[in-house]
Parts: sequence; structure tokens; C-alpha cells
Amino acid sequence: MTTLPAAAANSPVPLAVAVGLLMTILGGSARADASNAAPAPDRSAFSLFNPTPVADLRALCTDRPTKSTSPCTVDAGHLQIESDLFNVTVDRGGGQTTTTWMATNPTLKLGLTDTLDAELNLSPYVSVLTRDRATGERSHASGVGDLFLRVKWNLLGGNGGPVAVALSPYVKLPTAGAGVGNGAVEGGVIAPVNLNLPAGWSLVIDPELDIVRNGANGGRHLNTSALLSFSRGVSKSVTLSAEVWTDTDFDPVGSRTQVSADLGLAWIPPRAPDWQFDGGVNFGLNRQTPAAQAYMGVSRRF
Repeated sequence: MTTLPAAAANSPVPLAVAVGLLMTILGGSARADASNAAPAPDRSAFSLFNPTPVADLRALCTDRPTKSTSPCTVDAGHLQIESDLFNVTVDRGGGQTTTTWMATNPTLKLGLTDTLDAELNLSPYVSVLTRDRATGERSHASGVGDLFLRVKWNLLGGNGGPVAVALSPYVKLPTAGAGVGNGAVEGGVIAPVNLNLPAGWSLVIDPELDIVRNGANGGRHLNTSALLSFSRGVSKSVTLSAEVWTDTDFDPVGSRTQVSADLGLAWIPPRAPDWQFDGGVNFGLNRQTPAAQAYMGVSRRF
């Protein structure tokens, strides 16, 4: 180890020179690294017919596992499938116990541009079993579910940043039969907002407005819902989510408010970044909300 003479060690001039040389070297190294770094791609050039190269794909982002809708969109020119493998809901309202099963519930998403995707959701088989708790009488309906068509337009933060915002209008077409669906065309819009919080947390806020059919006639009324969904990565591949969801149906016959607490877990395999496996449970917090819901699902990007 080389030491400075006592006089030099106590003199500020050589020390300043040494610090200056060190900063010059480090600065030159940083500029060299910056000049050698690959330029950021022009993502506005990507489209359905000019797909995003694999090297420029964003991290896999889904609208699963909880009820939340994320502001992220599918990369241009790529297809993404997000589906329940099974989904069961138990509702004990109105003196009846209704158990609803969905045998898969796929959502297909297609990236149109870097900030816009088109989405289609249809459950191929829904089973609704209702039992009157007083008389024991049962009724059963089953068949295909309703068709949902949606687009999602990212307005801000689609490629990173502290805030991301999107708009996602949708329409529901009545493809489900009696007892499974209500036979009405309905629609609405969701405005998801994502905030990156300290300590690795993120918060999704999802205000939603819907126009739905009246329970007693063919008229329409307003339905609103919202949620706060907190999530945090507990490892490089596992994310936990916890949310509070509320929905108010302003039916002229009588309004109804549902509230639930939802928990979800998602795993993206480190060696398969285009796959996600997830599961979750939802717990009703009042009598108007289904008592419990459980599901497992999978997502895949192509």
C-alpha cells in the first residue's frame, strides 16, 4: 500500500487533484457506458402488422388474478390469453343458495398498437345451481356465458413511470341463455389507474360506470363499482395482491351494494416469462355479496 508523505497528506491541493482525476475517470466511464447503450426503440412504430420484437417486449402484465383491471396493454402484434381454469361462486342471499361454476373463462387480447389492444371474453360453459333453503327445491341452468367485447387504451405510463392511466370501454352481448344471463345488451367503461408506491408496493384504482338492464322491465339504469388493489412482489417471480371492491346497482326496484375483500397470488416462472399461474379467493363483506368465490387461472403471451 502506497502512502503519501506527511506534508502531502495534510495539503488540500494534491487531494483536490486526486479527487478531480477520479471524477474525470468516472465521468468518462459513465459517458462511455451511455454511448455504448442501445438506443430506446421507437415503440410508436410497432403495430399489429409490425409486431414488437421479442427483445423489446415489456414484462408480462395481466388483469389477473383479482377483480382489478390494469392500465397495461398487450404489446403490438402479440396475442395474450388469460383464463380461469376453474371458478366457483357461492351466494346465500334471499333464502337461497346459488352455486355458479365456470369451466374456464378465457379472455383473448390482441395488441393493435403499443398503447391499444382489443379483448374478447366468453365462458364456454357456465353452470348455475339454485337451492331453496326452506323447501329444498332445486333448479339448474347451464350453457355458454355472455360475450364481452372490450378495448383498452393506455393514456399514460404504459412503458414505465410512477403513474399509469388507461380507458377501457366494453359492451356485453347476450349470448347466454335464460338462468345464466339476463338477455340484455349492456356496457360501460373502466378507467384504471396504477400508482407505484414506496417499498415495492403498487396500487390500482379502478372506477367503473355501467349501463345495465332494469330487473323488472326493459329499461336501463346506472351501476357503479370501484376498487383499491394493493400488490407487492415477494420474490422476483411471485406477487401477492389484496383489494377491497364495492359495487352499487341503482335498480329502480331497489338499489343494492356489494362489498368484498379479495386476495390473489400470481407466479411467473423465471424460465418462462410469457406464462403466469395464479389463484385467489374473494370474501363477501355484507349479505348482498356472494359469500365466497375461489378460482385458479393461467395466462400466456404469444
